[in-house]
Amino acid sequence: MTYATDVAARGDLTERLLGTVARIATAARTRHARRRVYRATFAELAGLNNRELADVGLTRGDIKRGSREAAWAAVPA
Repeated sequence: MTYATDVAARGDLTERLLGTVARIATAARTRHARRRVYRATFAELAGLNNRELADVGLTRGDIKRGSREAAWAAVPA
């Protein structure tokens, strides 16, 4: 009987460990996807001249913030 209890405890630990690994992998994929969106948005906005940025309501100082907002909006948690 003690052996059966020990096996059940190990199974629970294994499930928790696998769940933790899955959450870490999901978080890494989310960060990577957001980073891709951020870099693409940043490059696109940085390539615009000041007049074009003003047309979309941004300044040079808003490029990082706008890129970060776009990344978080495009890739939900």
